[in-house]
Amino acid sequence: MPDRILLRAGHVLSMDPAVGDLPQGDVLIEDGKITAVEPDISADAEVLDMTGRIVIPGFVDTHRHTWEASIRNVAPDATLDDYFVDILDSFAPLYTPEDVYAANFAGSLECLNAGITTLVDWSHINNTPAHPDAAIQALTESGIRAQYAYGSANTSLADYWFDSKIAIPGDDVRRIRSAHFSSDDGLLTMGLATRGPGFCTNDVVTAEWALARELGIPITVHVAMGRLAGRFGMVKQLQGLGLLGPDTTYVHCCYFSEEEWQLVADSGGTVSIAPQAEEQMGHGWPPVMKAIEYGLRPSLSIDVVTTVPGDMFTQIRAAFGAERARVNADCWKANLPVPETMLTARQMLEIATRNGAHVAGVEDRTGSLTPGKRADVVAIDATALNVAPVHDAAAAVTLSADVSNVDTVIVDGVIHKRAGRLVADVDRARRLVQESRDRLLAAKEAKSAA
Repeated sequence: MPDRILLRAGHVLSMDPAVGDLPQGDVLIEDGKITAVEPDISADAEVLDMTGRIVIPGFVDTHRHTWEASIRNVAPDATLDDYFVDILDSFAPLYTPEDVYAANFAGSLECLNAGITTLVDWSHINNTPAHPDAAIQALTESGIRAQYAYGSANTSLADYWFDSKIAIPGDDVRRIRSAHFSSDDGLLTMGLATRGPGFCTNDVVTAEWALARELGIPITVHVAMGRLAGRFGMVKQLQGLGLLGPDTTYVHCCYFSEEEWQLVADSGGTVSIAPQAEEQMGHGWPPVMKAIEYGLRPSLSIDVVTTVPGDMFTQIRAAFGAERARVNADCWKANLPVPETMLTARQMLEIATRNGAHVAGVEDRTGSLTPGKRADVVAIDATALNVAPVHDAAAAVTLSADVSNVDTVIVDGVIHKRAGRLVADVDRARRLVQESRDRLLAAKEAKSAA
């Protein structure tokens, strides 16, 4: 007999135009797959009453340095320049595999608690071969859907971020691919987190792109952000090296030229934008509308919990507010009406779900409540005083709800949050990440004193 869950009588926002919205609807899940989304379904199944709940696809975070959960808020006022020194040159060299495991486990549960069901783990903390194994173990145990993006070590800022001549170790990337990701159909998939032109020599850039393509895994790279990379013209450099392609996600993109936007669009590349970090840390304005203007489907990401909150609600509002403020100001100066392309609250929900799945390379299996896709589902409590009464369900999610309203979280048909409580050993996760924090702070103090 199939394992069945029936989500009954919720306000369903499927994010699939063919399915539409159901002000009162049911979602049937069988063996981890969505098999029906209809106004009323009768089935022999475990019934979860969704009355007063808004049922949506899970959020997708397309770029998070999950290993930093142990040092949450350690750099609340940092600029991007500060981050490179305070985090990558101070804390990162001190990380043990145990620290990576603790942070990835607690950080993944943080995602699930906030309704993020898919994560791109941009893991540039591979100081030894044991580090990626620890990160992947934690992702696996959490039950989240994730792309593990294998990044460089971070034992020296000078060695790894200033015209670096050190490539990501191909043999270890191949080992991880073979040991953990022999199939691309699992809950976890693999990518390569590269530093790119300006941060690395051309030989290193070319070698890392070739490695990813040899292994058939996607590439993710930070570009065009702040004083550090805003003037590199990284996409133009990649074009000059003959490396542009549809397998690459460009993160931030705040200081792209018009030519670079066109190059990304023409090459089939994808875009991840981290609005709160970009606004707060000096990367530049989050270019959501610019991406759309070029026919791209931008996604949202959290980036660093050392400095910004780790939930998608924050990112949605940061992007929505910043982009509308920018366009309104430009229109006021030009004495013009606002364009019809102004971002909408509904559009932000699509960006945080379907677009995210597209960028993470898993839109065939998640991102919308579509029969045949895997069951990654979130229910928002719309009876809470910060959400009720609901006039526009999409706006209720994007503009009113927060983490406290995430009532139910399902990934691949498995319930990870029920009635507002994680189905996980939260005490263990908290203990591990607190012990990691203490160990890292002590090591940093000892290093400073030496």
